[in-house]
Amino acid sequence: MIEVEALTKRYGSTTAVDGLTFTARPGTVTGFLGPNGAGKSTTMRVVVGLERATSGRATVDGRRFADLPAPLHAVGIMLDARSVHPGRTAYAHLLAMAQTHGIGKARVREVLAQTGLESAARRRAGTFSLGMGQRLGIAGALLGDPATLILDEPVNGLDPDGVLWVRRLVRELAAEGRTVLLSSHLMHELALCADRVVIIGRGRLLADAPVQEIVDRTGSGSLEEAYLQLTSDAVEYRTDATAGGGR
Repeated sequence: MIEVEALTKRYGSTTAVDGLTFTARPGTVTGFLGPNGAGKSTTMRVVVGLERATSGRATVDGRRFADLPAPLHAVGIMLDARSVHPGRTAYAHLLAMAQTHGIGKARVREVLAQTGLESAARRRAGTFSLGMGQRLGIAGALLGDPATLILDEPVNGLDPDGVLWVRRLVRELAAEGRTVLLSSHLMHELALCADRVVIIGRGRLLADAPVQEIVDRTGSGSLEEAYLQLTSDAVEYRTDATAGGGR
């Protein structure tokens, strides 16, 4: 479970995240939405220990990322699929990750097969298309068989079959009881695969509710219309539970 509590992150006089609170629960795909510069990436970077919060906190299963005994086994992360040495093969990249966490070669082969990269295992990452790079990033996130996954734009660059594959994958992972936090700019896709959506704007919470509830309460016909209304008006949106102090 991911818990973000009153999280604030400032860079000098700029506030990137402003008192943000939400929870991504096990067995659930939580969509994470917001315009460019809304604070999504900063929030995810704080969760995985790449940034330090100015105030508030972000935890995974009740612990800060730095305090997790086996981070790769606890949290699978794909924030930038391009952060792979271009001269390394897909197999070598995953094997290097595995060896630092006591994971065997058999698991490397498993995730290559799971992500459809078996035939490209010996190719250098620098020759990969954007979609193949995304698959390699997802393979890295799955490597430790984690209970929590954080995926930033996982369908970016994938063809329609690849998009369908990611949709099925995240639903299967959630069905196994895992926590999935998924950031995407594809509203239609999130509406199909997310159980709940968190929308932020200017670092603040605008919505945190099931997809259909957000659509109904904004009087919109789709998640995309609801998103545009919320982010353009910058209206703070809360469910009844949030307004009552619950979550």
